[in-house]
Amino acid sequence: MRLFYGERLRRLRAMAEAREQLTQALEAFQHLGAKPWVTRAAVELRAGGRSAPAAARPRAMALTAQELQIATLAATGLTNKQIAERMLLSHRTIGTHRYQIYPKLGITSRAALRDALSGLDLHAEED
Repeated sequence: MRLFYGERLRRLRAMAEAREQLTQALEAFQHLGAKPWVTRAAVELRAGGRSAPAAARPRAMALTAQELQIATLAATGLTNKQIAERMLLSHRTIGTHRYQIYPKLGITSRAALRDALSGLDLHAEED
């Protein structure tokens, strides 16, 4: 019920109350091991302006090798054009990849990229 109530509150733009409900729902789903519901609650939290907790974020295996390379270069402070030159790709292609990387890491900005990458377990086994 908290998930649905939190979704409704978020859509009504009652963000603080929505985040509280969604956080509690996320914690309950994590405790139960309900991965699809954890993902849904994490997506709603992200839409409400809060980054998903590390436990709800996908691991590095969710990133392709190219996405991981682009994310790593972007985390060092390179622009899309500089990354494109190094990888022999279009800067628009780099932008598209970054657009896909952020939700996979549970972040919303380039500034959070370095921290998200440092928190990844690159050698974790798949479940």
